[in-house]
Amino acid sequence: MNLDTYFPYKLASTAEAFSRQLVEVYGRTYGLSREEWRMLLLLADAGQLTSLELAQRTTLDKVQVSRAATRLEDKGLIKRDVAKSDRRLRVYKCTDKGQQLFQDAYPQVQTCADSILGNMTEAELSFLQDGLTALARAVDTYKKNQMEPAS
Repeated sequence: MNLDTYFPYKLASTAEAFSRQLVEVYGRTYGLSREEWRMLLLLADAGQLTSLELAQRTTLDKVQVSRAATRLEDKGLIKRDVAKSDRRLRVYKCTDKGQQLFQDAYPQVQTCADSILGNMTEAELSFLQDGLTALARAVDTYKKNQMEPAS
């Protein structure tokens, strides 16, 4: 087997390398971990999310969500409450301080991402976007097929 051509490895290692460059921005400048950044990004966009929604929208499990939330709450960037509809769930939202930090950090993170992607031609970037969309659709189809009972 050649790892350079093994698709799952190549995809994961490339995504990790890309992500590490972004961590340099929000980690070094703002002291956020990858998990904290993901939560802040989602909360700044959505306004508020439950612990279940956060786990579904990120690659984080419930424990990672809880730990990152504790750190963000300790920094005064988010607040969490018990969901009225289900006391097992937590509802998270950004504080004003969290929104401000996100507004400060996001343009710098986006500039870094744009600089990396700027090394690709427009056609390559378009193919990549189409490929990622197709891959996401294929994964969803696979998951649905795995859930269906065998006839």
